Amino acid sequence: MFNPFKGEILLQSLLLLIGIALCLNFIIMVPSQAENTSIVVEYTLGNEKKSITGKKTKSGYQFNRSSQNIINLATLDWPPYIGEGLCNKGWVFQLTVALLVSKGYQVNIHFYPWARSVKMVEQGEMDILFPEYFIEGSAPSDVIKGIKRSELLVLSNQFPGGNISFLKRKGEKTTFDGNLGSLKGELIGVVRGYQNTPEFDAMMDAKLFDVVSAVDELQLMKLLIGKRVDLIIGDPKVFRYSVNYSTLSNSNKQALLDGVEDVKPELKYNHLYFALSTKSAKWRSLLDDINLALLEFKLNGQTQRFLENGSGCVADF
Repeated sequence: MFNPFKGEILLQSLLLLIGIALCLNFIIMVPSQAENTSIVVEYTLGNEKKSITGKKTKSGYQFNRSSQNIINLATLDWPPYIGEGLCNKGWVFQLTVALLVSKGYQVNIHFYPWARSVKMVEQGEMDILFPEYFIEGSAPSDVIKGIKRSELLVLSNQFPGGNISFLKRKGEKTTFDGNLGSLKGELIGVVRGYQNTPEFDAMMDAKLFDVVSAVDELQLMKLLIGKRVDLIIGDPKVFRYSVNYSTLSNSNKQALLDGVEDVKPELKYNHLYFALSTKSAKWRSLLDDINLALLEFKLNGQTQRFLENGSGCVADF
């Protein structure tokens, strides 16, 4: 005999299964839709205006697909310079695409945590690491033991960067007086895999002071406010932007921003570079092309236009 109650349960179960199937189909479809999102890079070379349209693919953010001269680049979320959540991915992203496409390359840009980006380029899995600070000839690789980074990477000519400074908790005193020797006994937060300044990095490698490594600037800000470290080192613009760019609540963002201050004097102004893997068969010709493009873009003012038009802009999701 038919039981209406059981029939209702069966109907509800069937509807639930249909709903789950639809949700799964939607989830599967979302990435493919995201991959088709177009990104436009515009620049002027000589008197000719150029417009390059790329898209996100499984091979990264891809531009100039028709070219068979393929370059793979590894980078990170590092606002306001570059980031997946920035307008047009940030001015360094835009500059990089324009430089390489102007020389006929197919560009594929991949976003990873910095330590992974460093590893992939030093091991030759990617052609270029960017943006990178100057690498001292004596700096050791964290990826391949007993090898210097300068044996694995070669730097391009420089382009604009930013200051390197210490940050401390607001209102607290620090032993730093402009001389890094005064840091003895301080516990300093650093981002894993970053270059900072040659003197600081040499002292850190020699274990002349204690450091705590973090995955990014936001984690360092949390460590500083949480009194897990005495100082953190990096680009103050990046520290503050990493907070505003994060998914933290507004009250937590404000607490982090209000709770820190820059330590004077600044350590150094650091230019930025492209670091090419020496394991790439074409690194020499690629280096020549990048350096020539950097010069051309600087002389016609295009680098400065990218910087002025693209700094600090957050994408509207």
